Amino acid sequence: MLVTERGGQLKRVSADGAAVSAPISGMPAVDSGGQGGLLDVAVAADFATSRRVYLSFAEAGSGAEAGRNGTAVGTGVLNAGFTALSGWTVLFRQTPKVAGTQNHYGGRLVLSGDGHLFVTLGERSISSERGRAQDLSAGHGKVMRIRATDGGAPGDNPFVSTSGAQATIWSYGHRNPQGAALHPTTGELWTSEHGPQGGDEVNRTLPGRNYGWPLVSYGCEYGTPVGNCTPVGGASTGAGFEPPLTWWVPTSIAPSGMAFYTGDRFPEWKGNLFVGSLAGKALWRITLNGNAVASREALFTSLNERIRDVRQGPDGWLYVLTDNTSGRIVRIVR
Repeated sequence: MLVTERGGQLKRVSADGAAVSAPISGMPAVDSGGQGGLLDVAVAADFATSRRVYLSFAEAGSGAEAGRNGTAVGTGVLNAGFTALSGWTVLFRQTPKVAGTQNHYGGRLVLSGDGHLFVTLGERSISSERGRAQDLSAGHGKVMRIRATDGGAPGDNPFVSTSGAQATIWSYGHRNPQGAALHPTTGELWTSEHGPQGGDEVNRTLPGRNYGWPLVSYGCEYGTPVGNCTPVGGASTGAGFEPPLTWWVPTSIAPSGMAFYTGDRFPEWKGNLFVGSLAGKALWRITLNGNAVASREALFTSLNERIRDVRQGPDGWLYVLTDNTSGRIVRIVR
């Protein structure tokens, strides 16, 4: 397993969990303040031969952009000994970089299997920036779809021919999407994102759709009365906005990584969606009826740990990654 750490380290964990490597060399410089640092890691489908990995990270600006920061994505080749990354190349940078915040980077990566890479981007949290989630010329509050080879925009992206729009945009109107996974049957991208005070969402993230932030929301401004407040934007839905499949109110669970379960170890869970939560300190199991949410429940609350990610292992078990002071990988078995 490959695990990123906020300070900029990438480490290898043995399959049995018994050994954790020293930090792998050749990593990019990261801005590790606030919610920044080294974010997600994705492994190419042909990793056995290509040894290629992709990393997202918070990047400090330089030159004219000094004092600013933003999310970036790069790729490199991991040597056979899992000790060094070489050929590091930055494929994508969120633009424009912003000053005054170290929050809401997004940064989840999903390889789509057709040579493309999805990248989630937060709207950077401060009131002066969050309106850019609705601005197609800005890379805030978006999901991007780029070519995994060079970071360019695929020709069938929804806004590739829209004047003034960033051609890599897949969807917009997001707040801070920190979870993403491909539906195992449809191949569609699903994401989870943080609301403000309440209003966390799981979305079917379709091309060209507007998910509403900050014009509509199920959540309220921080500090308003819990359970008795006006949602951000004044309404929870409206014409032209894609509604979430499920949401959490009146307080937030802070959803993180997510995964669809397709294994045989837990046949009763096959087809379920699992979503980690940070503030909620639980693994949420969501049952589906097609694209509709049928039920949901919070599991493993007794761990009392922030769950940063969840993945199905090649052995069919579920693995969760916690990010407490003594973060750990927990394997879920019968």
